[in-house]
Amino acid sequence: VTEKLEEVVMIWTKQIRQVLVESEQIRREADDVGPSAELEHWKSRMSSFNSLLDEIKSSKVKKIISILQAARSKTLQQWKELDGSITIAANEAKDNVRYLYTLDKFFGPLAHASPVMMEHIPSLMNTVFMIYCTSPYYNTSEHMTSLFLKITNQMINTCKTYLCEG
Repeated sequence: VTEKLEEVVMIWTKQIRQVLVESEQIRREADDVGPSAELEHWKSRMSSFNSLLDEIKSSKVKKIISILQAARSKTLQQWKELDGSITIAANEAKDNVRYLYTLDKFFGPLAHASPVMMEHIPSLMNTVFMIYCTSPYYNTSEHMTSLFLKITNQMINTCKTYLCEG
């Protein structure tokens, strides 16, 4: 029985590692994607990891893990590491969504304003600065670069639309 349960846990471990690897891969996005795509990405990631956490915390999984703990299975070390990694990834996604929601109020005006959108820029930059200073996860150069790229894309798209309609 222990061997069969260890096989099940090893299959789960492999699947979870795949999810973690895929979540860390570089995103391929269109050149003109705006900042709301950043929020949607993290919301999707939060949903995925929360679902995975719910599954890991289910009674079925807990029973299997407790049986393997009683049997002193060696597969549990890998399982515990992955459980920790999933928890960290879920916390990161949740935190990033929380911080990016503070920018959400700027996305509409940024997308629908005339090119004289300068009135929104100082508040937007202050909010981005606040995220950079306070977020434990989102304050990396990769995340900030991605966000600034999307904000710039949105500004360019708004200007293009204004020119084509004007």
